Amino acid sequence: MPPLTVIGYGALVLLLFVAIYSAVAALSGARTGEPRPIRRAERGLLVTALLFATATFALLYLLVSKDFRVQYVYAHTSASQRTIYVISALWAGQEGSLLLWGLFLGAAAVFAIALQRERHTAIWPHVLGTLAAVQGFFALMLVTVQNPFSVIPATPGNGLGMLPTLENPGMVVHPPILFLGYATYSVPFAWTMARLLAGGNTSSREELQKLRRWSIAAWLFLGVGILIGAWWAYTELGWGGYWSWDPVESASLLPWLTGTAFLHSLLAQERQGMFKRWNAALPIAAFLLCIFATLVTRGGLIISDLHGFSQNIQPVAYLLLGFIAIVTLGSGFLLWTRRAALADDEQPEQLLSRGSAVLVTNLVFLGLAGAILLGI
Repeated sequence: MPPLTVIGYGALVLLLFVAIYSAVAALSGARTGEPRPIRRAERGLLVTALLFATATFALLYLLVSKDFRVQYVYAHTSASQRTIYVISALWAGQEGSLLLWGLFLGAAAVFAIALQRERHTAIWPHVLGTLAAVQGFFALMLVTVQNPFSVIPATPGNGLGMLPTLENPGMVVHPPILFLGYATYSVPFAWTMARLLAGGNTSSREELQKLRRWSIAAWLFLGVGILIGAWWAYTELGWGGYWSWDPVESASLLPWLTGTAFLHSLLAQERQGMFKRWNAALPIAAFLLCIFATLVTRGGLIISDLHGFSQNIQPVAYLLLGFIAIVTLGSGFLLWTRRAALADDEQPEQLLSRGSAVLVTNLVFLGLAGAILLGI
């Protein structure tokens, strides 16, 4: 067994326990208000980011060294494969792409901690706890059903390599930027869940601006990733390639459309105190749709010749569906119980007012997302 497989898998197992510890410490800090458990939760999230990085670089080294004893390396590289596509094999399969997802989740948490000046607010421990719970879920998937470090009993002489359509410059940049957008949406999701868990009181202007900055970053990453994917589809398949490719590509558009609606209503809340309930629901929906896009792509729900990740439903699909169900039910309960605290300061009264325009815009974007979701 290659030593790096032990190091990589060990890092993931340790990550799972550290994420659980961080979530428990954050919960303790939220309940008692003491700074010590909150600092422990922050340190725990810094450690999880380091462990995600350790596992990622271990797998990357195994890929570059073409150690075909590792199942993932055997399935996605070959002896004649160009180095740039050997590197991009890190996100070519289910296990590697989820590991990259986790790496970006860890990086987003590190940036959120570094940018947080006031650590004694009522919602900050809930933010840390939510981020830790999301990272713990990804660690659970990688440790159980999507282990990227499983080893083949007999060492093959060569690997299977990637699909020919994946050996394209789009493969080098499209998936990582897309996953970066998905992971960045975890921070607005965490802030929103934290606000609901803390009672749902009105966010301060500083919090709204922070939400807007994180949401713009996620929206940009996701938008650029979708554009590169569309260009790649037209390069491979010609005119109409993006929309006739398959539902996997359309799934990534769902959180982008929802995030676009959120940015519009967030500005209305900053300026006029409107759409508070929308702004509590939309970032949660955007993040859940990121998870749903991962489910469609990696769960085997869609059989695709071009996105040939699996030909039947994978065990990871049940974990992803369970996560979506738990978050949907939990956030739905919080939104219902906090609805009074999320009442708007004012309502759009005139048909041609700015508030009415934002409402119509949001309905259009969400209507598009709903139509695409039904089409998938």
